[in-house]
Amino acid sequence: MKAPTPIRIALADDQALVLSGLKALLGGFEQFEVVAEATDGEGLLAALDGKPVDVVLCDVRMPGLGGLEVCARLRRLPGAPPVILLTTFDDPGQALAAARAGARGYLLKDASPLELVEAIEDVATGRQAIAPVATDAIRERYTYRDRVPPSGQFNQREIDILRLLAGGYTNREIGQVIHVTEGTVKNYLTEVFDKLGTRDRTRAVLKAITLRII
Repeated sequence: MKAPTPIRIALADDQALVLSGLKALLGGFEQFEVVAEATDGEGLLAALDGKPVDVVLCDVRMPGLGGLEVCARLRRLPGAPPVILLTTFDDPGQALAAARAGARGYLLKDASPLELVEAIEDVATGRQAIAPVATDAIRERYTYRDRVPPSGQFNQREIDILRLLAGGYTNREIGQVIHVTEGTVKNYLTEVFDKLGTRDRTRAVLKAITLRII
């Protein structure tokens, strides 16, 4: 039986250790193949020219052309690969800027290898991968008293919305990030609140973090 075609990945980060670490990590998964790498945005765009790539992993902040500008440039090109932006800084507002620039994913660099693998696979198949805030610090500082399990399973869209709620996004901003109407966001929130048995955004986020849903 023929092995499935690996997901071809391009990497860009101005820190050599991060770049080599990502390459080594992804090289350990047979479903991935790193086909291009660069230390800045201009180098990345040059490396992508004429080369088949399925997913781009790009640092947000690089000298010269940063990740947001790379996304905006690629957005204007037909057939350009989707971009996952990586950042060290826990800045929820930057996730919205990333979505507006055209990024399909946004992850903190302290994400686990499993989270990174899932994000790449999601984006490669047309979905989004959003993790605008780190929840571990919140979980360590505050445990929500309500530990009753949710009444149903959460799909990826509902988890994305919970993560954006944790980042303090409004319904309109959430809609902009995941490309749905504000009314659709409200419908999703109603389902999320019902499953969690909560009445408002704050309780929903705290319970989701406590139960490790996000």
